Amino acid sequence: MFPASGTPTHRFLLNQVWFAGLPSQERETIASQVFTLSSPRGKVILPANERTQGWYGVVQGLVKISRRSASGQRSDFLGVAAGDWFGEGAVLKNELRRYDVVALRDTELLCLPSAAFHTLFSTSLAFNQHLVGCMNLRLSQAMAMIEAGRTRNPEQRMALSLSRLFWSRTRQLDLTQDELASLAGMSRQTANRALNALQERGLISLALNRIKVLDDAALTKLLD
Repeated sequence: MFPASGTPTHRFLLNQVWFAGLPSQERETIASQVFTLSSPRGKVILPANERTQGWYGVVQGLVKISRRSASGQRSDFLGVAAGDWFGEGAVLKNELRRYDVVALRDTELLCLPSAAFHTLFSTSLAFNQHLVGCMNLRLSQAMAMIEAGRTRNPEQRMALSLSRLFWSRTRQLDLTQDELASLAGMSRQTANRALNALQERGLISLALNRIKVLDDAALTKLLD
């Protein structure tokens, strides 16, 4: 049975334009098929090298997409905040998940099962439009990370990691500097220097584990 109206999961689903536009019977069918996964902070909620169950939306919390090498070194690629979706590539290709998904906060995910995903992919224009938007965002993020790694200095790379390209839904990140450094692909010491430089410019403020963006326009201009 789908959760009662007013629950975070129900509100999340109703806020999806592709879902709200479906006929009522299709909404009921989708609502009966979705399920949730919960994880405390710091745990792997979806391990790599397992068959994906579907497409995942972050109802509450924050996750990072990460991978551990054969030597045990972990590389973090992307943070996904509440309101956003991830994993469309694996479900489209019906392949094993290539990355660990780690909860950076207490997190609840909603899973749209693979069968329901492919039904919508075959029948719903609104769903496909939303999916194209998600995939275009991922492509933009990937290209930005490649460019940053080759041409940007640490301060610019940190500005990119804090930009709306990666965090469109929040301007206050409850992340440790270690977590943000990992997502930005730099050492903690380099990240600390870059963050302090951005704070001195008045672009961000730092307090405990909270990083707040104060000037989006100036942060974006730094990347020009």
